[in-house]
Amino acid sequence: MENMPGAKLPRTWESLFGAQAFLPVIVKTIEKIHDTSWSMDVNYHDHFEMVYFKRGEAVFQVAGTDVPMSVNDIIIIKPHQAHKFIVRSKGGCEFFVLSFKFTSTTDGHASDLSLTDFIEFVNDESTAFINLKLNRKNEIVGVLNRILREHDRQQIWSDYLCYLMIMELFILISRNLKQEWEQSIRSRSVKLKELLNISKEYINANYSRELSLSDVAGYIFLSESYFAHTFKDEFGISPKKYLLNVRIDAAKDLLANTDQKINDIAKEIGFSSQQRFNDIFKKYEKMTPLHYRKQEKTKRINFAG
Repeated sequence: MENMPGAKLPRTWESLFGAQAFLPVIVKTIEKIHDTSWSMDVNYHDHFEMVYFKRGEAVFQVAGTDVPMSVNDIIIIKPHQAHKFIVRSKGGCEFFVLSFKFTSTTDGHASDLSLTDFIEFVNDESTAFINLKLNRKNEIVGVLNRILREHDRQQIWSDYLCYLMIMELFILISRNLKQEWEQSIRSRSVKLKELLNISKEYINANYSRELSLSDVAGYIFLSESYFAHTFKDEFGISPKKYLLNVRIDAAKDLLANTDQKINDIAKEIGFSSQQRFNDIFKKYEKMTPLHYRKQEKTKRINFAG
């Protein structure tokens, strides 16, 4: 992203941009109108291409998949994907294209990767595109129009404002995708149960590392609030408490059957400090880890005797 000549970047923006490994850069914006007589060869791009349909109907062919497009639909085509589109409506179609890429803040090289903190689907290599069906008043449509207006103005700070709006765009897209996913599984209880069981397996396999509610919810692509609510409904326990139960059970096994130091056990089962481990263990077992170890040792001696 290029600075405007003679412009000094505001300090708060310096921090924001400095924290990002890659910055989004608009390659071009195009507004087009085509009718059914128009034809197109297969295209490949080294950048992302977002197409917003304003009028008419067409079919996008992306990596061998037909994607019907109509008013207020958006498609995001990932880099290096073969694509073309065919106009279907007799009155033609009108759309605009926002092409962008992510450039390294250190060496300026372009990346095929997106801002992973803002949209999970973009980095999914199994998908060649993302398709959204919106209404005219959707926030995503509003942000797209603001980006195009600002990009065309080319005033001081336009590049930076476009960058901020693209980040906003990705946040909104991420939320929209999650909402669509959640709505699709609400009517499929079997699928939801399958996802919740997968989340339990994920916790069981990863309890020893730093694991947040966001990590687990993101693994099955649900929002934190919806995941927490449905997990408790399904299993009768919150995901946070379930994680603690798994950790405490692992700790009890290590305390009873090994001579590991308590500090090492705390780290091994995912606690940030021995003190936190001691506090949680005592809350759950009504005794300290050391007391529990001595109790189990006494039981073994009595049993052996």
